[in-house]
Order: sequence, then C-alpha cells, then structure tokens
Amino acid sequence: MARKPVRAHEPAHTRSDFPQRSHSSRARTEVEFEEATILGALFGQFDANLVLIENRLGVYISARGNRVQIEGPEDAVARARDVLKGMHQRLIQGHELDSGTVESLISMSAEPTLEGIVSGGQDAPSVVIRTRKKTIVPRSAMQIEYMRALASRDVIFALGPAGTGKTYVAVAQAVSQLITGSVQRLILSRPAVEAGERLGFLPGDMKEKVDPYLRPLYDALYDCMPPEQVERRMASGEIEIAPIAFMRGRTLADAFVILDEAQNTTPAQMKMFLTRFGQNSRMVICGDPKQVDIPGGPQMSGLNDAVTRLEGIEGIAVTRFSIADVVRHPIVGRIVEAYEGPDS
Repeated sequence: MARKPVRAHEPAHTRSDFPQRSHSSRARTEVEFEEATILGALFGQFDANLVLIENRLGVYISARGNRVQIEGPEDAVARARDVLKGMHQRLIQGHELDSGTVESLISMSAEPTLEGIVSGGQDAPSVVIRTRKKTIVPRSAMQIEYMRALASRDVIFALGPAGTGKTYVAVAQAVSQLITGSVQRLILSRPAVEAGERLGFLPGDMKEKVDPYLRPLYDALYDCMPPEQVERRMASGEIEIAPIAFMRGRTLADAFVILDEAQNTTPAQMKMFLTRFGQNSRMVICGDPKQVDIPGGPQMSGLNDAVTRLEGIEGIAVTRFSIADVVRHPIVGRIVEAYEGPDS
C-alpha cells in the first residue's frame, strides 16, 4: 500500500530505518485479516494507524492486501501484533477506532491481559460499559481495574491526574445502570469551589449559579445519553445534579451517586456525603489529590482523609491512576509529568 511519509524526524521507511536495539533480538511476523471491508478503517487514512504503531513501538509494518508484516525488536513486534488484533476486534464488534483508541491499545499492549480483554476470552472476559449512545471500552490498564470495581463494589474512590477518565467512566457506568433499571436515580455532585480564582456572585437562580461548577458532569452525561433523554430524566428527578452542600440530611437509596472534584471537600463534608449511602446504592468519589483548591491544601482535603481511613474496608475499592493512564491527547500526560514528576 502506498503510504504517506509522516515521520517528522526520519525519511520514508527503508529496511535501514529500523531503530537499533542491542538488548532485544530481531523478529518478523505476519498477521492476516479475513474481513477486507474494514481494512481501510483498520489501517487509517494514508496508513496513519500503522505509522502511529511504528513510531510508538519502533517497528516496521508492511501491508500487502489483507496481510500485514511486522518487523523489529522481538518484544515490540509482539506488542504491535497484539495492538493490530485489538484494533481489528474492536472494529468487528462495531466500536469506533480513532487515534486515541490506537494510542490506548499501544499503552495497554505492555499488559499481559490485552488480548483477553479485547477478545472476551473466558480467562479474561471483555470489560465494557454500554450506554444509549456508545459502548465504553477500557483505554488504559488501570481503567480495566476501575471498570470492574464500578460493577462490583459499593464505594469506589478514583484518584489520579486529569485526563484518566475517572469521572467519564463513572458517569458511563451510572447511565448504564440507570438504563437497565439497576438503580432508580443518578445523582451527580461536586463542591462549588473555584480553581484558584474568585468569581464573585453569579447571576440567576440556583441552577444557573451552580451549573458552571458542574459542567464537566453535564458533558459526560450528554456524551452517554441523547439530549432529549437527559432533559426528560432531569425534569422527572431521575437525574439530579447538585452541589455537595445540598446532600445534608438525605438518604440516597436506589441511586448511583458520583462526587467529582472530591479533593476540594473538607473531612466534615466527606463524612457527611459518605454517610448518605442507602440501600441498593453505589457511590463513586473522584478526585486528584494533587490539585487541592481549598484553604489549607492537601492536609485539609476530605478525599485524602477518607482514603486513609477507609482503604481496605470490605466493599470499598480504591483505584489509583497515574500519568501512564492519561487517555486524552498524549501531550496531556507530558504536561502532567512536567508539573508533577514522572512518578505522579
């Protein structure tokens, strides 16, 4: 196939273009795909998906018809093969395949469970969340663990930097359970704390005042459900979005409850929120312990206090994301690393 050269630092591929790695032996393998109709989506425009794999893993990929030959360091060839199989499986299952998905599969290819996750084998069943608008699949190794916890634990703490899917995946799971009738209500909350600035008094009624703080939750909600269903369910009370201050005195039964930006709660607020837990409910508490905006900093964060007290208790799961789990544009991970260090 004709390929548009896209490597910024090298000329078009030749056999001498392979990165030389003395610590790994060279290998070559071939993958054959039977469904010729999806090869265009699999390879991408101008073979962009194949070039992305080449650049990330240091291999050379040659496509001839429905056969793909991979050559390079042995470990990288094995990973590239698994990534291609994962991409192919997702297309067969009707999922979208964009550069972000390919990047995620490349990151996950370092995990030994990748092939089982994407193929849904008995040893490692497929992990997906189905909503009205899309099917959510894990885009990092830690998201696999997170999605399993969301399906099985009562209280889940999701900690980590921006862009790891903490809130988005939780909203998707909540929408899925609301649609299937597993819960009767979806409650989304967060503290009304500005990120380092004071906005003063905002005009309008209560909803108009708090909506700017809750916009990330709205964005995830509309991405998982048609707008008319969101509006209808909000009008009926099936979906409720409110600041954490409005939780006091309530018992949240038959509900999927999500607290976002939880690092900006105080220990008293967090205790109040957690004790709202009712029968047949699930709570997800999301936050980045390194982005605390309340006075006193991390020492006064209710999220840090709660995790210290509750981790290890039966029914409670703690999922910790890192830079490696960032699923937004790859530059987001590099920005987080520049600010917080490689081990954040």
